[in-house]
Amino acid sequence: MLTMDDIIREGHPTLRKTAEPVDLPPSQEDQNTLNDMMQFLVHSQDPETAEKYSLRPGVGLAAPQINVSKRMLVMRTTDQNDEIIEYAFFNPKIISHSAETTYLDSGEGCLSVDRNVEGIVPRYARIKIEAYDADGNKVVKRLRGFLSIVFQHELDHLNGIMFYDRIEGDDPYKKPLPPGEIIKVNNDDGPLL
Repeated sequence: MLTMDDIIREGHPTLRKTAEPVDLPPSQEDQNTLNDMMQFLVHSQDPETAEKYSLRPGVGLAAPQINVSKRMLVMRTTDQNDEIIEYAFFNPKIISHSAETTYLDSGEGCLSVDRNVEGIVPRYARIKIEAYDADGNKVVKRLRGFLSIVFQHELDHLNGIMFYDRIEGDDPYKKPLPPGEIIKVNNDDGPLL
C-alpha cells in the first residue's frame, strides 16, 4: 500500500523530468504500479483509512510523484450526480482543447507540495484526450470542468511541470483569457492533485 512516505516532494529531481513512455502492451509491473496509484486515491478519500495512515486526500496522482518516471496517471473524483469516476491511463496526451479557459476558485494543491501556493492556475476548459487504459486498450475521451483541470495537472507532472509554474509571477490572481467557468470546490483548502 502506498502512503505519504512514497510521495516525493517538490525539489526532488524526478518531479522536473519528462517521464518516459510506457511500453505497450503494459507489463505486469506497470499495471501493478497503476493499480497501486489508484488504491492510494481510494484510501486517501476514505476518512477512516486516511486518518489511520495519515494520508492527504487526493483526486489525482502521476507516477513521477512516486518516483517512477513513466507516463502514467490516475484520477478519482465524482461527477455532478456524486457518481464516482475513476481513470487510470498509460501514455496520456491532449489531442485537442478549447480556446476557453477555466481555473479552480480555491486554487490548486498538490500531494507533492506541502505548502499553500496561492494564485490562479489557468487550464483549458475542455479537452479531448487519447490514452491507453490499464489493459493497454486505446481510449479517447472528452473531459470538461473539474475533470479537465485534474487531468491537466497530472499531465503536467509527466512533463516536469509543477502547478505553480503556471501562476503569473507578477500577478498571481490574473484571470486567464478568454475566460470560462470558475470551478468551485467544496474543500476550502482546494483539492490535492
